[in-house]
Amino acid sequence: MGEIPTHVAIIMDGNGRWAKKQGQERLFGHNVGTESVRVCSEFAVEKGIKYLSLFAFSEENWNRPKEEIDGLMELMMQSIANEKETYRKNNIRFRVIGERRKLSDTLLKSIDEAEHETADNSGLNLLVFLNYSGKWDILQAASRYSKDALTAQREGKQAEPLTYGLFDGYLSTCGIPDPDLLIRTSGEQRISNFMLWQCAYTEFYYTDVLWPDFRKTDFNLALESFNKRERRYGKIK
Repeated sequence: MGEIPTHVAIIMDGNGRWAKKQGQERLFGHNVGTESVRVCSEFAVEKGIKYLSLFAFSEENWNRPKEEIDGLMELMMQSIANEKETYRKNNIRFRVIGERRKLSDTLLKSIDEAEHETADNSGLNLLVFLNYSGKWDILQAASRYSKDALTAQREGKQAEPLTYGLFDGYLSTCGIPDPDLLIRTSGEQRISNFMLWQCAYTEFYYTDVLWPDFRKTDFNLALESFNKRERRYGKIK
């Protein structure tokens, strides 16, 4: 294995299709998929990856049946509680990124507790994107900058010129390096409104493996593919 990416993002897709193949309800696939989360988190620790971003629930997912949404939120709370020992053992810092206003108070409490308990962990940063969309992230960043610019104007000051670097600071991922590698499971080849700004120069890797079946071997294949890429960032080498 050559270079290890600093930040790997994963769109965890295929839980529903996996469950259907087993003759089960969609939520069964989501439940089994939590084991893939554990496996990939521990593998990221083994490899020395610093950031692992998991797209758990998009803003658009609210359009799914209420029964499935309720089940997913309950599963999220259970998963947070069940994985605390994994976070402690592997020195993992847990964080949730996304619009929190639509989340229940109970879930928000679970998130706050896990984030507080792991805040001092210095190993892998496990970033769970919950009720997130790339368009929302860009819009809220632009709104926050506009408010700061208006405040500066009212105070007789000149607003700081908007640059790429400054705008990064208004995104929900402020302080987090952009993904080096984005993995999407289940064979779909799109990024589905995930970190649109941040993935400008990310390497994409698509696999037909459904998320509940995704294991260390599959993760390693993605890393091997990453190491065969030549990242030029628009330059000539």
